[in-house]
Amino acid sequence: MNKIKQIALISIVTLAVSACGNTADRLANIGKAPNMSPIENPAVRPNYKSVTLPMPKKEAKNKAVNSIWGSDRQAFFKDQRAHRVGDILTVLIDINDEAALENETSKQRNSSENVGIPNILGVETQLSKILPEAVSPANLAKGTSKSNATGTGKIDRTEEIKLKLAAMISEVLPNGNFVIYGKQEVRVNFEVRELKIAGVIRPEDIATNNSISYDKIAEARITYGGRGQITDVQQPRYGQQAFDILFPF
Repeated sequence: MNKIKQIALISIVTLAVSACGNTADRLANIGKAPNMSPIENPAVRPNYKSVTLPMPKKEAKNKAVNSIWGSDRQAFFKDQRAHRVGDILTVLIDINDEAALENETSKQRNSSENVGIPNILGVETQLSKILPEAVSPANLAKGTSKSNATGTGKIDRTEEIKLKLAAMISEVLPNGNFVIYGKQEVRVNFEVRELKIAGVIRPEDIATNNSISYDKIAEARITYGGRGQITDVQQPRYGQQAFDILFPF
């Protein structure tokens, strides 16, 4: 019992210490709008990792003698679309997904076992000297078991997101594809809405107006969320979250 009390006390202290920093920050910002994140170079972020993917062999760029055309050109006139690290393009996000799924499972099992030794070389007559008198050699052991499980699940989801976001080319891969990264923050009163996007695109998929649809982004990572007073109210308190995680029943 003392060991259980010690574990509970350690858990409470750990939760209190972990929440202390966040609580202090929130108390210090009472009545203030959430701070906006500073503009930064994505390549110097602590968790930034250079993208490495399987690449084909690099093709040589040939230019014919007395010709102004090069094999690496995409148009006769200067291309205004993003094509270098640091260039900006517009990502068009138009997600309209709908999914419905329903599952039902049922399992039932019954079993019964009965073991007896009515006659075994006369030894059964000596069982009364070892076992209680109520034991019958014809019915030494009997067991039954029964299990029943039923499960149902249903998913009915509808998502619709329409946004435009400016992203920046952060890396040019050896095969000419671009790694893009974009982040947008909009603060309305005391709530900040955040939109982030990252992925790999082909230069050929960039439209003439320097935009690209989200469905042409490979390894796309799109996040849309927020932080502020409304988000805090919508989230359960950290004590309740910890209780839901730790409570075994």
